[in-house]
Amino acid sequence: MTRVGFGFDLHPLVDGRPLVLGGVTVPSARGLDGHSDADVLTHAIAEALLGALALGDLGRHFPDSDPRYRGISSLALLRRVVELVTSRGGRLVNVDATVLAEAPRLAPHLDGMAKRLAETLGLDIDRVSVKAKSPEGLGLLGRREGIAAMAVASVEVAA
Repeated sequence: MTRVGFGFDLHPLVDGRPLVLGGVTVPSARGLDGHSDADVLTHAIAEALLGALALGDLGRHFPDSDPRYRGISSLALLRRVVELVTSRGGRLVNVDATVLAEAPRLAPHLDGMAKRLAETLGLDIDRVSVKAKSPEGLGLLGRREGIAAMAVASVEVAA
């Protein structure tokens, strides 16, 4: 049986932090604020995987009240989510994700993000899609107040 999960994440942009997306540090004057490295792309994928097996959300498994997760790489959290999914009999099939950002320009970094994510997920690169879309100046994302990401993940489980 194939199960599908949807993930979403959004973090505000702030001065003084690196911008990490899909495990790649993207050159930018501002980064995302959060308890971990605030990698919205990786968080959205982890949320999608958790959702595919109805395992709750990232906050349930890695609460921001726990100092162990302060500044942690979101790729480390994603590895733990993959372990949780596979321990429940799940086998990852594919991931499709989109980052929503007015700036910086992400196109030159998308292949690197997909590669890092595929390695972390244990998937072939042709099973991990990473895209970027501009909000065309609309809303808080268009005003460059934050960056968001959405993801869909397919997981096969025994019936």
